[in-house]
Amino acid sequence: MCRSDVKQAVLAKNDDLAADLRGDLTRRGVTVVNLLSSPGSGKTELLGEVLGRAVEQGVPVAALTADLATENDAERLARSGAPVQQLLTGGLCHLEARQVRARLDGWLPADTSVLFVENVGNLVCPAAYDLGETLRVVLMAVTEGEDKPLKYPTAFGSAHLVVITKTDLAEPAGFDETAFRTNVHRVNPGVEIVRTCARTGAGVDTLLERALGARDGVPHRPPLAPHPHGHHHTASAPVT
Repeated sequence: MCRSDVKQAVLAKNDDLAADLRGDLTRRGVTVVNLLSSPGSGKTELLGEVLGRAVEQGVPVAALTADLATENDAERLARSGAPVQQLLTGGLCHLEARQVRARLDGWLPADTSVLFVENVGNLVCPAAYDLGETLRVVLMAVTEGEDKPLKYPTAFGSAHLVVITKTDLAEPAGFDETAFRTNVHRVNPGVEIVRTCARTGAGVDTLLERALGARDGVPHRPPLAPHPHGHHHTASAPVT
């Protein structure tokens, strides 16, 4: 069996496990939001703000954060007051459905309605692995360059929502938002793009609203997309 065949077999097995996980969590009333980005995008800080806002509003949320080493991100996210768990990948540059299921067993609070999964900081490998999510969010800081969607088309092309972070730095970074939006829509026509800033709180309510919308079956644009390897997400939100 050649290397490409092995990779496809691994991905196919992951897709099956992810579908089972999504089904199990859906029956429990849990919606998964998968957050992907490069290192340094600011997604931990932004997620902490979203969790904090959810806790303030009485929304039962939880978070699973992944990294190669340290529990620093879990400690930061726990300040929000939401239940948080750290998942160390043992050197893997991405999460897989089997790891998510194993970490959730015996931990996920029974009343959880939205589970945020903060993936490993990497826009290559994580894009290929379905984690049982209903909503896939890809984040990029204004400091990373407007051409990033073209460099990582699988990640941006499979996103249900694209988030611009650190918008308070847009002017000093010389960020060309028009060019960025054009590049995003070249690989993912119609996807919603949200501007955020963890420091000011801009966009935090919108992110929480989109997560709750996925939970509640609100139609989403673009429709919840097919998995990049041909398997379709079994999403709770209706495809329109």
